[in-house]
Amino acid sequence: MTRMTSKRPGAGSGAGTGSRSGSGSSSGARRSSGRPAAKSAKPAKGRTMAPQGEFTLPETLTPALPAVEAFADLDMSAALLKTLDAQGVTEPFPIQGATLPNSLAGRDILGRGRTGSGKTLAFGLALLARTAGRRAEPRAPLAMVLVPTRELAQQVTDALTPYATAVNLRLTTVVGGLSITKQANALRRGAEVMVATPGRLKDLIERGDCSLENVGITVLDEADQMADMGFMPQVVALLKQVEPDGQRMLFSATLDANIDRLVRMFLTDPVVHSVDPSAGAVTTMEHHVLYVMDETDKKAVTTRIAARDGRVIMFLDTKRSVDRLVKRLLASGVRAAGLHGGRSQPQRNRTLDQFKNGQVTALVATNVAARGIHVDDLDLVVNVDPPTDHKDYLHRGGRTARAGESGSVVTLVLPDEKREMTKLMSFAGIRPRTAEIKSSSEELVRVTGAREPSGVPVVIEVPAQPEPKRASSGGRSRGARGGRAQGPAQGGAASRSQGGRGQGAAARTQGGGAARTQGGAARTQGSGAARTQGGGAARTQGGAARTQGSGAARTQGGGAARTQGGGAGRAQGSSASRSAGGRGRGQGGAGRGRAGA
Repeated sequence: MTRMTSKRPGAGSGAGTGSRSGSGSSSGARRSSGRPAAKSAKPAKGRTMAPQGEFTLPETLTPALPAVEAFADLDMSAALLKTLDAQGVTEPFPIQGATLPNSLAGRDILGRGRTGSGKTLAFGLALLARTAGRRAEPRAPLAMVLVPTRELAQQVTDALTPYATAVNLRLTTVVGGLSITKQANALRRGAEVMVATPGRLKDLIERGDCSLENVGITVLDEADQMADMGFMPQVVALLKQVEPDGQRMLFSATLDANIDRLVRMFLTDPVVHSVDPSAGAVTTMEHHVLYVMDETDKKAVTTRIAARDGRVIMFLDTKRSVDRLVKRLLASGVRAAGLHGGRSQPQRNRTLDQFKNGQVTALVATNVAARGIHVDDLDLVVNVDPPTDHKDYLHRGGRTARAGESGSVVTLVLPDEKREMTKLMSFAGIRPRTAEIKSSSEELVRVTGAREPSGVPVVIEVPAQPEPKRASSGGRSRGARGGRAQGPAQGGAASRSQGGRGQGAAARTQGGGAARTQGGAARTQGSGAARTQGGGAARTQGGAARTQGSGAARTQGGGAARTQGGGAGRAQGSSASRSAGGRGRGQGGAGRGRAGA
């Protein structure tokens, strides 16, 4: 499905770079095929070459609508304008003012802007305004935002939720690491807007839980990272499933050769807008390269920076190095936590919440946090391990100096890393301030606010997880199902009763002994009772759970299933484990009954 060739002259040749007005064209430069220009090449007079490593942005054939300076000048509902005011968003950022008039009119958009430039609302407001008033069928969303990471998906969802609520649109998030069943249920109930990562969305489509045939508005956010992560085949396959004549918007902080393919295949006469060159020269951001002598001094420097009065994000290359640094910082008295791909999504969400609310002051992360993480008033990012790619550097640094705020990016460089770091900075178009420092240097204190840690070990508390709700009905027993009669039981007899499996005495044991135990206690401690009330204990303290005793777990005799002699294992009564008569109507007593209690 190639939509560009018939609508663009010259079989895919393009012209120009994006302009702040949104028109995005200048005269006649030929596509650079995504390769850096040779050093000897000079641009022809009157032409602007693409930034190094990028393709020349396509020419906009149809003139773009002019930019606006106020949200009130846009064709948006009063509900959205009121929500913008309530959220404290009073004036549009340049990328919003330039692209919204055109995206609200249904034009395809190709937008490039540094992290923190306001891209989320640039596409989000148009998507919501154009979808408002419609209702999605089950499993068939009407608009879709594709993002590369779970964290960015959550950030986009959080940013758009107030506005979606204002216009009565249902928004759902589809990402890996969380329950696919819950996500399928949300789509089944109906959601007009879906924020998704490509892999999980592909899984849901293959299960029959989602269809893209009604998606009329598609957004690709940080499309270059999706390409870098190997998602390009999946992204292409997904875009081929949406409405063929729908609106497409592609936003990213960098636009390299990988994105050229998407632009040619799926964008029709796009309005092009570029806030900044891809190097992201942010006037409010300072770049520092600090040369350290060796690994020992690097560790001391890192610890002192982490102990500063204020929050800091520290980037390292590997999960193992993140965990090691967190352990060392906690032992030194720094409230640190790690964030990487080896953590579950709930763990990652909890860590981010703790960092945002100040419970954690040093967030140690791999590149999983390099995009999609927004923390207000973060003024320092430290590359403990220098990045290997200029795009990684830009996105790591993009965690600070967001939305016009100021911030610093500090990179610690060992002697054998100097040459590569110099090349990286040159390629990114950045001229950093450099200094040779030690852990005791005044320059380190001036740049980062470094100080000695307290030396008193700290522990980051893990919030208590709510107890899962248990059903109160007396149906199937087996574990948590069916109620676990009276916590799970009281009295003196049997549990897990099901019709037929044992009579009077119980199954899966012999004699008066115990299933799965010997003597004393299995899964027990002390003298009280766990998961029970009453005289004995199932899976208990004191006595035996699944033990020997006068009663037996899954035993013969007159005792109890998973109990201590005459006590109770998930039942009341006087007799059988898994007794005949089924579900609380055993012989001689009761499984979950009160016959002999």
